[in-house]
Amino acid sequence: MRFDEQVLREVDLNSLVTFMVVYREKSVSRAAQMLSVTQPAISNSLRKLRCKFSDPLFLPRCRYLEATPLAMRMAELLEPAMHSLQGVLTPDYLRSSSPDSGRA
Repeated sequence: MRFDEQVLREVDLNSLVTFMVVYREKSVSRAAQMLSVTQPAISNSLRKLRCKFSDPLFLPRCRYLEATPLAMRMAELLEPAMHSLQGVLTPDYLRSSSPDSGRA
C-alpha cells in the first residue's frame, strides 16, 4: 500500500517527536529539557499541531498536562510508527535485520 506523501509533508517529524515527548512527560518544561530545546520551541511545535488537527491536544491541569481524546489516539498510532522509524534510522538495526545480513 502506498503512502500519500502530500499528507506526510504537512507535518514536520520533529513536531511529532515533540508531541510524543510532551505526551509521555505530561509537561512542556520536562519535554524541553529532554529534547534540549526551549519551552517556547515546544509551544511552537504544539501550536502547529493544534492548528493542523483543530484540537488543543493537551489541557492544563494543576501540575500536569492532560491529553485530549484526539491526542491519546494520535499517541496510540504514533508510538509504533516512531519505533519503526527509529529502526530505519539506526544503521546497526538495519544491518542486523536485513535478509542479506551475513553475506559479504
